[in-house]
Amino acid sequence: MKNYDATIVIPARNEDANILTTLKLLADLKNIKIEILIVVDSRSDTTLKSFNSLPREPLSAKILVQDFGPGPANAIRFGIVHASSDCVVVLMADGSDDIRSVPDLIALVKRGVVIACASRYMPGGQQIGGPRLKRFLSRTASKILYHFAGVGTRDSTNSFKAYSRKFLEDVGIESSDGFEMGIEMVAKARVLRMPVAEVPTIWLDRTLGSSNFELTKWIPKYLKWFLTCFQSPRIITKQK
Repeated sequence: MKNYDATIVIPARNEDANILTTLKLLADLKNIKIEILIVVDSRSDTTLKSFNSLPREPLSAKILVQDFGPGPANAIRFGIVHASSDCVVVLMADGSDDIRSVPDLIALVKRGVVIACASRYMPGGQQIGGPRLKRFLSRTASKILYHFAGVGTRDSTNSFKAYSRKFLEDVGIESSDGFEMGIEMVAKARVLRMPVAEVPTIWLDRTLGSSNFELTKWIPKYLKWFLTCFQSPRIITKQK
């Protein structure tokens, strides 16, 4: 097994227009050794075609067809199961996440935090574009959780996070739909009083393709974990 600093898990659905740019930016990162796992739902996904056209460079990247069930949450879970590193970074394929933040996120996990969050809402962070309602709900929920629940990040809802793999294995991942895992893990770290930290990031709305985020469908799932953040410390029983 290679000694990676981190495994980058990228859930993708028909991201043929964006995935090569994302991979090239990852290849430009210096002084870190990363494994890249791109996870799709089916062999007909157009991401596969673009990935297979990539020149064979010294970039440890693979594309996996997952069988946990459709959707990004299952793709992320599948990627984590197949990760080789003790640190796992979840990164979007559409180019919206600032890849320059990756080394800082990895460094925080190596220093002992269980979740390192890329934060759009802390000083130095920024969010450009995206639906107004989604931006408002995300910012408001994150602000409440930071100030009143003490979750350790001003951007609980962002999916762009680095995790201690041991933490993920210990608490388990219940999310099975959408991108709720980000706030689920923040809620579990808060309940367990485990360290969470953040670094500023600049989020840019995708310029190619269409978003897979379904706001009305996933709000109830986010609300569950939002409320969990206010619970008293307790032992978390891993879901089977």
